[in-house]
Amino acid sequence: MIENIYIDADSCPRKVRDYVAQRIKKLEIHLYFVANKEIPTESTCVTMIVCPKEKDSADNFIFENVKKHDIVITKDILLASRLVERNICAMNDRGTSFTKDNIRGLLKDREFNLQLSQIGFKGSKQKSYSTQQFLKFTQTFDKELKRLLNEYW
Repeated sequence: MIENIYIDADSCPRKVRDYVAQRIKKLEIHLYFVANKEIPTESTCVTMIVCPKEKDSADNFIFENVKKHDIVITKDILLASRLVERNICAMNDRGTSFTKDNIRGLLKDREFNLQLSQIGFKGSKQKSYSTQQFLKFTQTFDKELKRLLNEYW
């Protein structure tokens, strides 16, 4: 049964964090916000884990503590790749589930974008978080939550 949800909370929109907290409030699932700084929340069902400011410390904490039937929400493709290798349910806040079928392509895209950045091409990073992206996230999250809950009910 699903026990925990970890949110890589540094860059996760508040709307997503609040939705997950509200959605699991009545379930016996622990919710962890993992970040390099305190992330404000009004939810009483959240445990805040503040990691050292060292590179990848939050990602490493999640990776070392996550269990097979947990959910991880992260934008970090490298962390997602590590999780997929362990068959952990991972998704981003835009509603993309990371799978063995798509992770290689996402890693290649990441590497290509890094190379472009290194030679001076700065891509247009999307600053806003659209309603459409949020709705896609809620659908993906609810589907994965239901799947993991149904595996053990």
